[in-house]
Amino acid sequence: MKKHDSAIAQEAPPLLISRAGLGWGLLGVAAFSLTVPLTRLAVADGGLAPLFTGTGRAVVAALLAAGALVLTRQRLPRPWQWARLGLVAAGIVVGFPVLTSLALTGTGAAHSAVVIGLLPAATATVAVLRTGERPGARFWAMVALGAVAAVAFATLTGAAPGPPDLFDLLLFGAVVTAALGYAEGGLLARELGAWQTVSWALVLSAPVTLPLTLWSLSQHPPQATAAQWAAFAYLALVSMYLGFFAWYRGLAIGPMARVSQVQLTQPVMTITWAALLLGEPLTGPVLAGGAAVLACAAVAVRARLEPGTHERGRTHTGWLRPRGRAATLRRSSRPG
Repeated sequence: MKKHDSAIAQEAPPLLISRAGLGWGLLGVAAFSLTVPLTRLAVADGGLAPLFTGTGRAVVAALLAAGALVLTRQRLPRPWQWARLGLVAAGIVVGFPVLTSLALTGTGAAHSAVVIGLLPAATATVAVLRTGERPGARFWAMVALGAVAAVAFATLTGAAPGPPDLFDLLLFGAVVTAALGYAEGGLLARELGAWQTVSWALVLSAPVTLPLTLWSLSQHPPQATAAQWAAFAYLALVSMYLGFFAWYRGLAIGPMARVSQVQLTQPVMTITWAALLLGEPLTGPVLAGGAAVLACAAVAVRARLEPGTHERGRTHTGWLRPRGRAATLRRSSRPG
């Protein structure tokens, strides 16, 4: 990896590192904020099949990723990194896109934000278990309050959550798989680079996503409008690929638990896009709820980690041990 690739710059002061991580993370979240409304648009009225929408965009992104990896002559990941890339692929390439596509055939974009609003808390929890970061009590209080505020905010759109149904269970599954993929991808980005991590994950998943896409095409030929194809193009190019350049760079810079909380802004942006693109209601109470969610995000990202835990990795659990450049950087930063 070259000096200026997407890894942690050890020379930068901690405050600058934190701000850079938050900035890149917010850029990634902004890119992802259109995912749910555009997925809803793509599968509306049977224009594109949910399976095709979920896996087809990964196939298109994998073609772009393969080209980028070949043109830049990237070195193959090490054996232990392939296993971790498999977890990333299962979470962000297959799990989240397919499960949300299926769920959005039976529920609206605003209602989906009720469940997806739990993603920041899930990502922070996985990040803490995976990296050993130890945020303080105020951080966890804001994570919990932010999750509640996100659910309440989405509920104000008129999509009040009732007893969980099949579509809600699909969304819960999407949250879990995305949290796993985000946390592991953020760690791998410290070793492989941000865009390299998502590129290798997409290529690794191609033997699964390509057959599923071809099967879906044979069973449900697309009957999409131009707008639906445009939505699919955004999902493939930005939601499935370019957005992760910024998101994984932000998580890699970290602290991962703190950067993950910028996701609290995603329901605000998502429901705004849903109002603009799908005509779902955007009222005064919704704006007030959005302000509360943003306030929780602001406090959470400013909460401090306990001393000495910024870059500590967990090596005594059953999780795969981070190696390569990340481990080298950690060792070189130790005093004496």
